Parts: sequence; C-alpha cells; structure tokens
Amino acid sequence: MVVMVRDGLPSCSFCGTPQSETEHLVSAADTHICAGCVDECANEIAEVRAERAGDGGPAHLPRPREMGALLDEYVVDQRRAKRSLAVAVYNHYKRIQPGARRPPGDDVEIAKSNILLLGPTGSGKTLLAQTLARILRVPFTIVDATGLTEAGYVGEDADGILLKLLQAADGDVAAAETGIVYVDEIDKIARRGGGSQAARDVSGEGVQQALLKILEGTVATVMPRNRSGNLSHGSRSRTAQEGIQIDTRNILFIVAGAFAGLEKTVEKRLGVKEIGFLGGRSRPVRRTTSELLAEVVPEDLVAFGMIPEFVGRVPMITSVGELNRAALLRVLTEPKNALVRQYRRLFEFDGIDLDFRPGALAAVADQAIERGTGARGLRSILDAVLISAMYDVPSLTEVTRVAVTEETITEGVPPVLYTASGEVYDWTEDSATA
Repeated sequence: MVVMVRDGLPSCSFCGTPQSETEHLVSAADTHICAGCVDECANEIAEVRAERAGDGGPAHLPRPREMGALLDEYVVDQRRAKRSLAVAVYNHYKRIQPGARRPPGDDVEIAKSNILLLGPTGSGKTLLAQTLARILRVPFTIVDATGLTEAGYVGEDADGILLKLLQAADGDVAAAETGIVYVDEIDKIARRGGGSQAARDVSGEGVQQALLKILEGTVATVMPRNRSGNLSHGSRSRTAQEGIQIDTRNILFIVAGAFAGLEKTVEKRLGVKEIGFLGGRSRPVRRTTSELLAEVVPEDLVAFGMIPEFVGRVPMITSVGELNRAALLRVLTEPKNALVRQYRRLFEFDGIDLDFRPGALAAVADQAIERGTGARGLRSILDAVLISAMYDVPSLTEVTRVAVTEETITEGVPPVLYTASGEVYDWTEDSATA
C-alpha cells in the first residue's frame, strides 16, 4: 500500500482524497481511507454477500401454524389477524426462498401480497408486525404515514422509507431487500373528503401515488446520509454520488390504520331488507365496529379515500378487534413481555418484590377502556401510579416489598411498602430525601 501525502497532510490510500477534503480519514499504521471509500467498500461487500446468499429471506421459515403459536406468546387474542398474517408472511417468504426457484419453462410467477391491517389504536397492530419480524429475524422498520410527503416537499418521501430499512439492516442491501416495512397511520393519507372527486394534496393522494412503485416492486435509488444526517451528495465515493440501489420486489409492506368511520361505510353496504310491508326499507345490521371491519372489501377503502391503485397493491386485508376488559387483563400478565413482568423485573433489580393486590389490575384495565387507548395506554397508567415508588424505594434499604392496591389505581393512594419483617413502612414521597 502506498502512503499518500498532499500538502504535508495524509491522503486516502485508495482514491487520493486529501484529509482536508473529507469529513473523516481513518488511519491504521501507514494506511489511510476516507469516509467515501468506506461507503463504497461497504456497498461492494454487501453486493458480494447478496450474490453468495442467493435469493435471501429468513434462514428458517416457520410454517403458518408455528408462526401463530409464536405470536400467541406475545400478542393476546386477535386470532383472525394472526392466522391471516401468518399465512400471508409464509407465502411471501416461501416464494423467495432458494428452493422456490421455478423449473425451466415454468411461467407461473407468484405476486407479492402486501398486507393492510385495520383496527383501533392499542389493539396490537404494531406489536404483531414487530413480533413477526423478530420471529423471522429480518430487518424491520416503522414509518408514520403522517410524516410522509411527495418528493420535492419538506418531509420524508418514499425513498426515505427504504433508507430507514437499510439502516435497520446495518447497511446490508441484500438483507434490506427481504425485510419488512410497517407503515402506520395509513388512513391519515386518505384523500381529503374521500371519494373519487376529492382534491389532490401533498399529504393525501400524492403520498399514496408516491408509494405505489415501492409497494409493487421496483429498483429504487436511495442516497446515503453522512454523520450529520444530510444527504452525501458532496462525497467523492461512487456509492454516495450514485446512491444505493434497492430492489423492493421482495420487501413485505404491512400498512395499518384505525380507519375511524370506515365501519359506517361497511354497515351501509351490508344493510338488509325488512320483510313484509316494510320490505322496501333497509336497516343497518347491528354489529360491533370490530365485526364490521372484518367485512371490509376494497370498495369500502376507496370510498374512505384510498386511491384504487393503492388498494390494489395491498391485496391481503385483515383486521384486529378492540380489546375488552378480559383481554386487557391478559395483556398485563400473560405475554412473555407482559407489563406486570417488566415492572416486577425492574423492582427485582433493587431486591424489591412488586405485588398487585386483587382488583388493582382490573382497575388498570378499566381506566384504559375509559380513555379509549386500549393496550397502548396500560403502560402510562402503571407509570403514573408507580413513579413515586420507583423514585424513592431504591434508596429505602428497609423496604423489601411494594404492594399496589385498587385504591392506588382509582384514588391515587400511594402503594403500600413493607419491610423484611412484614411491617408497613411509614412512607411519604419525600421520605427518601430527608
């Protein structure tokens, strides 16, 4: 390796860029490499890995029933959504497995099936997608559709989604090309006013149009970012100047939203006729919101304000139901990462036992229902009632147990603290600072 020096300063041993013209120069012994060449080397290594890996995808692809069982360990209820997602994900990755190559002369090409997930906030949509990615061990990223804009406007465009996925894959292009993208709040980019005559706008139809190509499958060019977060247009490396090519044909997109009000469209479509003298009238079917969302068809989504081209690129439509009191109680205690288990582990780090008295968890579930936040609101409720104990108790060496009562949840009464001998510790929020 030739040691290159310009104007008394070291230069990149690969491209000759002087230290004064690069954001950083990595040095080892008498060899130097600039940031641009590091990017280019990383890209070349990723390409070689992609060639060696074949078609990519998860190393082990669980069958749908196995996926469903694994989802049961983390997500409560939502059996219908679990079954639909397990089948859709299995079929998606099965088609790109090395063993799924088509024999010579076979002209059957299996199309990609992106997924649309409907359901109210706090019902487990994001957790389902996250858990699937964890099961498959593929790169995963979450994008909020409300922050997306058309190319050319201030905000994140469709290429920015792929850049996030590439970052989640640690720069491995081949891994990113078989990852999962979860786009939340997709209902917020419906055309304003809905219907086919609604006006085009930067945050609505235009964003849907911008997403069409990457949803269907295309080779997109994403520009890597430098350490300051800006696009690396000024870098001398070929990778930074030309961008990174990402093929989206095998990226699974799961788009999700609450679609508030969509149930009314479904209810109107499912209206039934009365029998007898009132046979000319129609009346809506008495069903819950969850039951109505389970009956959604593409035409309902178009009426809501999604453009037909977008709906056509998410052929798998499934829904999650609103969690009732019993389900929220299970969310608190049953999953592997249940909130009660998490809080107990946090207290265990300080040698403290955390106990929930009868009625306490039911009160937490009732508050979440009252707020309309579903499972998402459970953590904020527990944080609010435990914050004082988590602040003081680690400093109270006599305390060995914290008991949360129903009154702690409903009336704001502090948790009860106990010493090793079982006596109640006389505690106020400021006692530890005295």
